[in-house]
Amino acid sequence: MQLDSNQWNLVYNVFSFGLISMLACTIYTLVSQHRVLPKYRNALVMSSMVTFIAGYHYLRIFDSFKHASEGGKVLLDGSQNAFNEAYRYVDWLLTVPLLLVEVIAVLALTREVSRSLIMRLVPASAAMIALGYPGEISSDQNTQVLYGVLSTIPFLYILYVLFVELSKSLDRQPAGVAETVGRLRLLLIATWGVYPIAYIFNIVGDASASSFVTVQVGYTLADILAKCVFGLTILKIARMKSMAEGMKDDH
Repeated sequence: MQLDSNQWNLVYNVFSFGLISMLACTIYTLVSQHRVLPKYRNALVMSSMVTFIAGYHYLRIFDSFKHASEGGKVLLDGSQNAFNEAYRYVDWLLTVPLLLVEVIAVLALTREVSRSLIMRLVPASAAMIALGYPGEISSDQNTQVLYGVLSTIPFLYILYVLFVELSKSLDRQPAGVAETVGRLRLLLIATWGVYPIAYIFNIVGDASASSFVTVQVGYTLADILAKCVFGLTILKIARMKSMAEGMKDDH
C-alpha cells in the first residue's frame, strides 16, 4: 500500500494523538480517585485500566506502523514486518467488556442486579469482538459478510440490555444521573457505530491508500471518544453521585 507523504503523516500523527490521549486520561482518572466516595472508585479504576490497556496497544500499533513503512509504502501482506491490525482486536476484546462494567459499577446497583447485567453484557461483548475478527482478516467477501452479521447479533443484544434492562435500574438515581447515563449510552452507540461502518467499508470498498487512511483515522478517533470521553463521563457520574450522598466539593 503506497501512501503519499500527507497520508503517511496523518496516520502517524493520529496514532500519536491516540497514544497520548489514552495515557493522559489514565493519569487523570487515577489522580481523581479522592474526588469521589470509596464505593465509586472501582469504576474509576476500571476506566484507568481501559485507557492504560488501549495506550499500550496504541504503542504497539504505532510501532507496527513505523516498522511496516518504507518510503511511504506500508506492508499489509501478512509478512513479518507487515502492519498488524490484530492489536486493535486484542485491545477491544479486553476493553469493551470493561467499558460496560464501568457503567454498572458507577451506578452502585444492588449486587443481584449488577451480577445479572454483568453476566449478560460481558459474554455478549466478547462474542461481538471475537466474531468480528475472522471477517476483518479475511479477503473473501462472503466470509466477511457472514462474520459481520454474526457479530451484529451480540451487538444488538447489548443495546437491548443497555436501553431496556438498565433503564429499569435508573429510577432511584440522583437528579441528573439518569440523563447523563442516557447521554453515555448514546456516546457508546455513536462511537461503536464507527466500527461497523469501517468494517463495511473494507468489504465494499477498494483496497486503496485512502481507504486505509480513512479506516485507521476513524478507528482511532472512535477509540478516543469511546474510551477517554467515556471515562471522563464516568468520572462525572461518580462525582454527581458522591455529591448527592454528602461529599463536599473540593474546589
